[in-house]
Amino acid sequence: MNGEPVLVMLIEDNLDHAELVMRTLQDHRIANRIRHFTDGQTALDYLFRRGEFALPESNPLPHVILLDLRLPRVDGLEVLKTIKEEDTLKSIPVVVLTTSEAEKDVARAYYYHANSYLVKPLGYEEFRKLMEDLGFYWLGWNIQPQI
Repeated sequence: MNGEPVLVMLIEDNLDHAELVMRTLQDHRIANRIRHFTDGQTALDYLFRRGEFALPESNPLPHVILLDLRLPRVDGLEVLKTIKEEDTLKSIPVVVLTTSEAEKDVARAYYYHANSYLVKPLGYEEFRKLMEDLGFYWLGWNIQPQI
């Protein structure tokens, strides 16, 4: 990431899951900043710099997006589709992080160009390990173009 602060956008309505993701990424110093959104509409407003998020200097684009599928207001698949249809956003990696193992959800996520699809483990230690590995891969080891 060329020494620049790493920004993760977390779109997750389950506050327990969000807390675990944020704590794991911060404990391992994987992300410098995490912006958490609890619904799809507010997340899209941030990405498209609408309303309170209009100023780019205080609302930078994230380096990676962690996206739950079951969200209020605008569901995760619609958020994914909208991101990947927008030229200024489509190069941002979107990792679907959900409880759904349904084949139709997996297929639709990849149809809308998800970069990865991960099912949240039920156990705390497994979830923590998944977040640790995810953070190291997408924010440490993976090379991506400048946004």
